[in-house]
Amino acid sequence: MALLELKNVSMVYNGKVKALDKINLNVEKGDWTAIMGPSGSGKTTLMNIIGCMDKATEGEVILDGISLTDVGGTDLTTIRREKIGMVFQQFHLIPYLTAIENVMVAQYYHSLPDIEEARLALKRVGLEDRATHLPSQLSGGEQQRVCIARALINYPVLILADEPTGNLDEMNQNLVMKLFRELHEEGHTIITVTHSTEVGQSAERCVVIEHGRIKKVYENDHQKLEGFFTP
Repeated sequence: MALLELKNVSMVYNGKVKALDKINLNVEKGDWTAIMGPSGSGKTTLMNIIGCMDKATEGEVILDGISLTDVGGTDLTTIRREKIGMVFQQFHLIPYLTAIENVMVAQYYHSLPDIEEARLALKRVGLEDRATHLPSQLSGGEQQRVCIARALINYPVLILADEPTGNLDEMNQNLVMKLFRELHEEGHTIITVTHSTEVGQSAERCVVIEHGRIKKVYENDHQKLEGFFTP
């Protein structure tokens, strides 16, 4: 059974604007899938549905054996907290908390904070020596790595990353993508939603969305992504 299944998933806003149109997609455990497409293609809507932040208006989403079709808002939040590690383009770190405290916030909402586990998570992303620094004292790449540590701390079944390199310079992009490659090699299941051809080329599979539909799926054939669309 796939870790994530989307069956004829559609999303309609205000009864008439169709953001997604009958999306069918399976993600197996250990896969790294990139979802790409131009602005307005529907990829953010798809990310929100996969991330249990929105519910599809039609179709079925199954995550780790749980059908989300009839799950209410509070339970959907619980599933997101238990099953998904989120990495955001804007970082969303609490400015008055240190790096290690920002990681521990995710523990607080999941179970119990454990400073040693949080320290190990920061070590995993190469930031053990920055544990007591505030976000304002960290570079963009370091802040994103704190976000990745926070996403990993509760052992999610799925890492969902929204434009994870969108606010980074080239050097920090390379560092973050190296970390994602290492996580994939360790067996983590990753979905990255991105405009970036470079990020798409790092994944095993790239799903290209246009006008709310899956247009192409590239399996280990990244050369075809070159020039596919202009971000």
